[in-house]
Amino acid sequence: MSPRSGLEPGPAQAAEPGGAGPGGPALTRRWLPDFALDLLGMLGPLRRGRGDPTMRLDGGVCWRASTTEAGPATVALCRGADGVVEATAWGSGAELALDGLPALLGAADDDTGFVAHHPLVAETRRRLPGLRLGATGRVWDALVPAVLEQKVTGVEARRSWRELCWRFGARAPGPEGMPKLWLPPTPAALRAIPDWEWHRAGVDSARRRALLAAATVAHRLERAAELGGTAGCELLRRVPGIGVWTAAEVAQRAWGDPDAVSVGDFHIPTVVGWALVGRPLDDAGMLAVLAPYAPQRQRAVRYVEASGFRRPRFGPRLAAKDYRAM
Repeated sequence: MSPRSGLEPGPAQAAEPGGAGPGGPALTRRWLPDFALDLLGMLGPLRRGRGDPTMRLDGGVCWRASTTEAGPATVALCRGADGVVEATAWGSGAELALDGLPALLGAADDDTGFVAHHPLVAETRRRLPGLRLGATGRVWDALVPAVLEQKVTGVEARRSWRELCWRFGARAPGPEGMPKLWLPPTPAALRAIPDWEWHRAGVDSARRRALLAAATVAHRLERAAELGGTAGCELLRRVPGIGVWTAAEVAQRAWGDPDAVSVGDFHIPTVVGWALVGRPLDDAGMLAVLAPYAPQRQRAVRYVEASGFRRPRFGPRLAAKDYRAM
């Protein structure tokens, strides 16, 4: 795939006013990508479980609530038989959200020079030409759930994410009859949460401290998406409690970093090891196997994840902990 903007001039690319709702007048943008696009596959990494309060799939339409520099936005996305993506947005951040539509769906992704060094990667790349790395352009929305996922099971992290959004995030703007969506809690809302409410949401003291530290400097952290790459990750890691793994998880979503590998993950080294070399690996072994893919190691991991490969199950899984009962 060659790097192309995916933008074509003409009136079909303009944001158009639509019907009004509780979130204010709607804006609509129609965009025709000039590359193979898997719409739901592109948005999948942004969804934190099937019960994610910020995203819903409803009748072939993906609804997504997010923050922008101008305020909250809800975007409904669908793709027609002609390949045109239609996005309708509500809220004070609607215009910015629509401006970011091409990047969100991978238009800025550049896989020039990527070579598949393993059969599984080559086959998945051939089978899924629409797999690209999208970029939301927003750090905070990706940072909060990433911190919640530190050293706990996915079940625990998603439960905490739901609780924080439901209880401390505002209802997302939009029309009557839309799926119920909540915005991620703002930095100010997180800083105001009392101790017992963190406990009720199942968030332990270490993750709480990391979130509060990030909330204090959240406005500065958005610059990480502009810096990108190693510089962006280094900016995030200046916050106590934000390590290599968390910074990589944010980088993958906020600026579509093709090389940010989630070192320290409980599952990924083992999955990559079994998929590519037929044995489990630790972090060092995984990085050695992925070294030929630099500077696009995360792209190789995405191909492994998208391949459908499942590693053998020999040992016990990480047991879930309910911090609310402690």
